[in-house]
Amino acid sequence: MFKHTTVLLKETVSGLAPHDNGIYVDATFGGGGHTRELLSRFSGGRVIAFDQDERALKNGQKLLAEDSSFQDASRVTLVKANFRAMREELTKLNIQHVDGIMYDLGVSSPQLDEQQRGFSYRLEAPLDMRMNQEQALTADQVVNEWSFQDLRRIIDRYGEERFAKQIARAIERQRAIQPIQTTTELAEIIKNAIPAATRRTGGHPAKRTFQAIRIAVNDELGALQDSLDEAVDLLTVGGRLSVITFQSLEDRIVKQTMKKNAEIDVPAGLPIIPPELQPKLNLVNRKPITPSETELAENHRAHSAKLRIAEKMKL
Repeated sequence: MFKHTTVLLKETVSGLAPHDNGIYVDATFGGGGHTRELLSRFSGGRVIAFDQDERALKNGQKLLAEDSSFQDASRVTLVKANFRAMREELTKLNIQHVDGIMYDLGVSSPQLDEQQRGFSYRLEAPLDMRMNQEQALTADQVVNEWSFQDLRRIIDRYGEERFAKQIARAIERQRAIQPIQTTTELAEIIKNAIPAATRRTGGHPAKRTFQAIRIAVNDELGALQDSLDEAVDLLTVGGRLSVITFQSLEDRIVKQTMKKNAEIDVPAGLPIIPPELQPKLNLVNRKPITPSETELAENHRAHSAKLRIAEKMKL
């Protein structure tokens, strides 16, 4: 079963200010928690739920058929696609604008816990890390075929790992002997490339590098930027955007995109700001919403979560 404890559930859905007969997008369906909560808040409308993970969608179809909390299954449309294709997929459904879009970014609990997916540095598995199992690029190709320069670049940029050079060099040395085949083998190489004194603090030494490789495999940051730009345009006036992030790189993109669309460059001396110069977005919360102490105690994966909400002010 694709079971996932949804972080900041009520806060995210409440942030959309859902109303009856609205059309909403769940950009990251996952275990269906946000969609289920959203359906309970309004009547007569629709939720278009995106996920590129085939297992999540199959579980979603099962939920729609069997779980009474999903109410009328006809109100939910499941779409197998990366959220960067949001505009294209909504156009196919004859939808030009929506009343709200929500994102729950990062890797879901089932993806982390499913050993063969290769997301975890603690569980032995082939080097995969694909969120979309139909795509060609895998972690195996990144680790064994990408140049030293590219490995160093992604480990530094996407992992924010200060020992990126040493880790990339260690990977290069090992794969010259024989290909690196498993997650635990890679994790051991990473660990040995980091000074012993550093390894004693700050969590698992492979965490940052695994994050970097996963982001590269799935082009997560590029997809997020593309999707957010589309989302701002897809919202109708009064529509809202709710985004949960779990790491600083994602949060920076969300924060900067919202800020860029919420600011205006007003010429000096203008007594009134004309409509064409009004910003597209209004920031509903200036500072990110974070989980309560109760939620943190119940779900350890909530610790780095941040929720940002913005409202569309003009088309």
